[in-house]
Amino acid sequence: MFRAVRRATLSSGEYMTGEVRAGSSRALARLRSSVRDWFALAGFIAALIGWQPVAAQTPAHPQAASLEHDCIIEPDQIVRLASPVVGVISRIDVDRGDMVHKGQVLAAIDDRVEVATLALARARAANDSAIKIAEARLVFLRRKHDRIAELQSRSIKSLADLQEAEAETLVAEQQLREARVNHELAHLEVQRADELVQQRSLRSPVDGVVVERLLVPGEYRNEQSPILTLARIDQLRVEVVVPTSRYGEIKVGSRAQVRPEAPIGGTHVATVTVVDRVLDAASDTFGVRLALANPGLALPSGIRCRVAFEPAASDGRPPLNRDSLTARE
Repeated sequence: MFRAVRRATLSSGEYMTGEVRAGSSRALARLRSSVRDWFALAGFIAALIGWQPVAAQTPAHPQAASLEHDCIIEPDQIVRLASPVVGVISRIDVDRGDMVHKGQVLAAIDDRVEVATLALARARAANDSAIKIAEARLVFLRRKHDRIAELQSRSIKSLADLQEAEAETLVAEQQLREARVNHELAHLEVQRADELVQQRSLRSPVDGVVVERLLVPGEYRNEQSPILTLARIDQLRVEVVVPTSRYGEIKVGSRAQVRPEAPIGGTHVATVTVVDRVLDAASDTFGVRLALANPGLALPSGIRCRVAFEPAASDGRPPLNRDSLTARE
């Protein structure tokens, strides 16, 4: 069949004179016949595989469809939770998929030494005997000083005895002050020991969900190994890549309609929080971020969506025209 098409094509390109013209007519007839046979064969093969031509569908609202952009819904924060100290993990109270609340204890590192240190510091802070001894000594020396001063006024005691009594009283006052300072330091040591114990407990900084558990009890946690990965999903963010032709139309604070893909579906209102000021020349696009509230955690994160921006109030500046920028360069 293809040889016949090739011969017919070559014949149709020859100079039409006499016998050649008649041969050309026969060649065209053979070409039409071959083309009909080819289409018949193609229809037969299409029927065998069940293929049907799909008509081009025109969207009901072509302008609205052109103003929608692909997007993705992501968690507002991804937290790789780690401890400021190293040690052996004693327990982990949550697992993947568990909901957590801000301030909740999620895991703990072995803290037996720190707990013992805290108990020792509390015992020292509760001991105020040094203050009581210094107070009693000061009272005695003040009374002694008064007696010597009275005797020295009657010329019974010398001036040197009086000065010695005054010096002993001053020393006793300083010793009492030092005892009180040491007592305050003991209370501060209790706070320090308590903070060391608290560092051994891993608390959630956000309300969210556990995405991944990276270590298990009994493993050693070093300076570079997180223990859990959390995601904050009560507040979501929507990342969009928009053509440069729309730069200037989208403003921070403007609203948009976000439509997650099936099976989630629905329409949700989001607010623009970031509009990139550095455009990507290679793809002729720029990035936009939106904040999407998620009360009740009804929406999952990590799902594709479509977003349509509501028209923002114009500030008098025309939108960015790529042709004008190219001509300017």
